[in-house]
This record gives sequence, C-alpha cells and structure tokens, in this order.
Amino acid sequence: MNRYFLILATALIMGACGGNGKGGSMKPTSSGKPYEILLVADTEYFQDGLVDSLTALLEQPVPGLPQVEESFEVSKIASQSYGSTLRYCRNIIIVNIDRTFTAPKIKFSRNVYAAPQMIMTLQAPDSESLKEYLGEYGQNVVDFFTRADMNWEIDLLKEKHSDFVQEKVQNQFGCDVWVPVELTKTKTAKDFFWASTDRGYRDMSFVVYSYPYTDPETFTGEYCLNKRDSVMKVNIPGPKDGQYMQTARPYVDVTDSELRGRYAQIARGLWEMKNYDMGGPFVSVSRVDEKNGRVVVAEAFVYAPGEEKKNLMRRMEAAVYSLQLPDEIDERRFSFVVEEVVVEPDND
Repeated sequence: MNRYFLILATALIMGACGGNGKGGSMKPTSSGKPYEILLVADTEYFQDGLVDSLTALLEQPVPGLPQVEESFEVSKIASQSYGSTLRYCRNIIIVNIDRTFTAPKIKFSRNVYAAPQMIMTLQAPDSESLKEYLGEYGQNVVDFFTRADMNWEIDLLKEKHSDFVQEKVQNQFGCDVWVPVELTKTKTAKDFFWASTDRGYRDMSFVVYSYPYTDPETFTGEYCLNKRDSVMKVNIPGPKDGQYMQTARPYVDVTDSELRGRYAQIARGLWEMKNYDMGGPFVSVSRVDEKNGRVVVAEAFVYAPGEEKKNLMRRMEAAVYSLQLPDEIDERRFSFVVEEVVVEPDND
C-alpha cells in the first residue's frame, strides 16, 4: 500500500458550508445526529463478514474515557433499500465491490444531498482485499468521520458561543476561542483561566494556561504531565484542604500531532481529585506561541458520574481546537491529512 492509502486526505473541510446548511448552501439539513453512520452494502457482504468487520471498526471504544462508549452508532442497510430518503443522512459509508477496480480505494464527497453531510465510498475488486485494507488502515476511516463531526461542532460554536469567555481569554492571553454558552462560572489567576458550568452534574470545563517556552524538551510527555499537575494543583482545588486535581498517570496518552499547520502536543486520558472521590476524562492541546515565546495550553474536562461522557467531551474538544493563537490566521476548523476525491451525486 502506498502513502495515499495510509494517510486519508488533506484539507478535507476547508471551505465547507456551515454545520446546519448555512454559509451559502441551499441544501436541506441532513438527518441524524453527530457520530451516527449509515452503512450501505450489498446483501452478500452482510453474510461474508465484511459488514461485521466494518461495524466492529466503527463501534470501537472512544479513547480516553473511563468507561466503554462506542465511537459511532452504526445503522446498516442493504444497497437495494438505500432510497432517496436515506440519502439525507449526515454520515454515510457505501461499500462498492466490483472486479473492474484494481485495488482498494477511498473516495468521499461532502454535502451531496444535504448539509452537513459526508458520504464515503469504499471501493475494492473483492471483499477480501477490502477486509485486508481495513485491517491495516481502518483507523483512518474512524478518524475521518470523527473529525468531520468535530468540524460540525466547531461550526455550531462559531454561530453560538460565550462572548464573555471569548473576551476574557482575548484580554488575558491575546487568543480567540469559542466555548459553549453554558460555561458561565470563571476563575482567573496568573497565566491561568478556567470556565465551567458548575452544575454538579454533567459539568463541562475549559482551561487555558501558559508558561515560557525554553526548548524542545518542553514537549516530552513527562514534562507535559508534570506541568499540568503543577498548574491544576494550585488552581483547581477540591472542597477541602489537601484536595486538588491531578492526572491519573496510568490512563493518559500523550502524542505528537499537528493543528493548523503547526506542531501540537495532545494529552488525552483521565483526571482525578486527590483525596476525594471525583474524576473524569480530559483532553489538552499544547502549542508554541512563537510571537510571545510561550507555550499555550487549552484543555477541556468533564465530570458526569454514572453517565455517558462521549458527546460532552467531543463538544468540549471542539472548543479546544477552536482556540487561535495571536498570530494565527482566522481558521479554526479541524483539517485532515487526506487528499480529497470528490464524488458527484447520483441523479437517480
């Protein structure tokens, strides 16, 4: 397999219309919720394991959560039943097996029949070659749709966000950001800002902090978590003395990534309150603000004991990705490292 198949595309959503069909699009609003996928395949592939393999791939657990929650809710339908109504679903995967194809290939098109909408076509000469391909590169399919719906979340935040938090972050850090309007309680300290819902249930929090950039060693995983713990210990206490937020070290993954063409360090996992029965998932993104010689960290975490946390975290993760450093262009959408292959809609 060449690199084209390994890295699923570049600049996917740049310039796409708004998440609710706005932004100049005259397409009807798509049906379904974020992180739902309609899987379309011929009946025989329901029987030979291909559809089951795809379903298992899409239903794998969301990383960084304290309990198992599926990445996507998958609905399956035979190709002959894929009519005009179902074409308005927001996320669709179509399996196209034909011996005229020489190798497995992925195509996608956006806002074909409705908006927002992503239609991905998985084509291959036979079922076995597609299974093999998905076994090696299937995670790219999951990442593709995760990021597509993340962009939809960012579009919604663009239309409706907390002007109060936006102004606070601009004044303190010179950065721009969109967070949900529900985050009404705030705390400000030196090089630190925290906004939260503070409801006691299904709580969402957004944090920005900064510190001087010295050298590349700043971006080791150990340094990242040590810095996080030192900042949270001082600024996010528990209800009693000796209680404070800390990272649940065995359950955190720190990776090198890229955001808006720049290096980004992403930490994802669990937080806990020391000496207190409280915790949940978090995600943080650390980047260098070259203009000001500092590292700016944007983080989201939630507290929702006994409830699903996937959609809460994804909404807050969109807020994290919306943060714009002082010298960045006005582009907050979450782009892909994938080459776009646009497929024209069928007319029938």
